[in-house]
Amino acid sequence: MELLKHIEIKNFTTLSGKEYPILRLTYQTFGLPLGEAPVIVVNHALTGNSQVIGKEGWWNQTVGEGKAFDTLTHTVICFNIPGNGYQGGEEELILDYKEWTARDVARVFLLGLEKLQVSHIHILSGSSLGGGIAWEMIALAPTYVTHFFAVATDWKTTDWVIANCLIQERLLEGCNPLHDARMHAMLCYRTPTSLKEKFERSINTERNLFNTETWLLHHGEKLQNRFTLPAYKLMNQLVKTIDIGKDRGDFEQVIDPVTTEIHIIGTDTDLYFVPQENRLTFKLLQQMGKKTTYDEISSIHGHDAFLIEYQQLDKFIRTALS
Repeated sequence: MELLKHIEIKNFTTLSGKEYPILRLTYQTFGLPLGEAPVIVVNHALTGNSQVIGKEGWWNQTVGEGKAFDTLTHTVICFNIPGNGYQGGEEELILDYKEWTARDVARVFLLGLEKLQVSHIHILSGSSLGGGIAWEMIALAPTYVTHFFAVATDWKTTDWVIANCLIQERLLEGCNPLHDARMHAMLCYRTPTSLKEKFERSINTERNLFNTETWLLHHGEKLQNRFTLPAYKLMNQLVKTIDIGKDRGDFEQVIDPVTTEIHIIGTDTDLYFVPQENRLTFKLLQQMGKKTTYDEISSIHGHDAFLIEYQQLDKFIRTALS
């Protein structure tokens, strides 16, 4: 496992006006030494972290030696969203989670890359929440990235996602908040067909529960052990605030100066960042004359398909880069 490193960013102010004299940004690097190869930046999803490859790596079928994002030819950088609770985190930050937006995190990541003296990103990839932050990064730095892979994500939060975030926020104020909020979220990340294939109404005889119930309870307990309550509240807040057009104008105005090739990868059964929105974004980019591709994972597994359908994802990424 690559060691967790950190950068100190001084005098950072969020867009809401919250000031941080020193902000600690943690990250890990993989592959070739920094400064000796093209750079890939991977933005993690809500429950992810900087450990993108290795035994505990959350995307080790897509990033690694000879994989679609190849550590034999590139340097891979993955930042932790400040306050995500991975190996400590910023307690001061996460207690003020409503002061933060996805755009603030994008600003922090770009400052971190500046500190690391990364003059250009060859590939930027973001999944789910990480993809929303990545959209904000290319809006802030329109000529900084060559290829952007927007995986299971969107450039804005739809009414559907905002509604789900509100339900989770209310659950997070309850008596067993982390546990119950995660159970709700899992139903957004999968589909009825996915659960049917997995469980077929089978019963756990020891607990006298349906196995779909024990699966949900397991994920609730797993998340409870992974996050502090304030850290998860922050992650939910960031999902709700994805919107590259806020205070800037419409999508076309924001994207007009962007020179990045934008590769959108949706999932046909995603109930969270729904494919219809991705298809509309792709059409807009085409109409603007932007270099863009759109691919769609075919899966019964919904939003989580980007963590499951590795072969399809691998093919889409390699084809786009070739």
